[in-house]
Amino acid sequence: MVVVRLEPDPREYDVLIASLWEAGTLGITEGNGFLEAFFEDVEAARRFGEPQPVENQDWVARTQQAFPPLMIGTKFFLAPPWSVEPTPPGRLRLVMNPGGQFGTGYHRTTQLCLEAMERVVRPGDSVLDVGSGSGILSMAAKMLGAGRVVSCDLDPDATRTDALFIGSVDAVKAGAFDVVVANINEDVLGSMRPDFERVARVRILSGFQNEAGEWDCVVI
Repeated sequence: MVVVRLEPDPREYDVLIASLWEAGTLGITEGNGFLEAFFEDVEAARRFGEPQPVENQDWVARTQQAFPPLMIGTKFFLAPPWSVEPTPPGRLRLVMNPGGQFGTGYHRTTQLCLEAMERVVRPGDSVLDVGSGSGILSMAAKMLGAGRVVSCDLDPDATRTDALFIGSVDAVKAGAFDVVVANINEDVLGSMRPDFERVARVRILSGFQNEAGEWDCVVI
């Protein structure tokens, strides 16, 4: 077994984790500013850095320890599928596999979107999730009582939700939704803003940093 130590740009955190799982990592652990990914296949590991041999260890346990359950906002309880910890009273259990697509729930931008959705999404609302990835925000919208949830992504391998189309917000007719939520790369977010404004009365946008260098989310 070998391990690769990585120090990812925070903006690429979820994308990197998804890529590691797709490449066949046995497990991932997280430290202060770094990730360690374990592989049996040395060549697969070499795609991400210089592999180093490791002693035999319980990498499953280490991976599980790296992704503990989290309380997000006032309503959500994020838990990986292996967690047996009970859902705290008054919380909605949001089960997400950290090995899935972009949107594990452990990145700050995803958490900010969930916190904003708590305040904005009302029972019966129609919600569009743009760049849905793992589908975590679509799942959260349903838990909050949204009457109709549609997700879209350019990646055909995005997690299949009940209503997913391959494409983006430019394919949606004007005024079709009450709320649109998008947690995507800041380099493309700005150019999409006119479409966000066109399709929904309320927009929850994240995936960028503010002037202080902190991850941010806006509701407009």
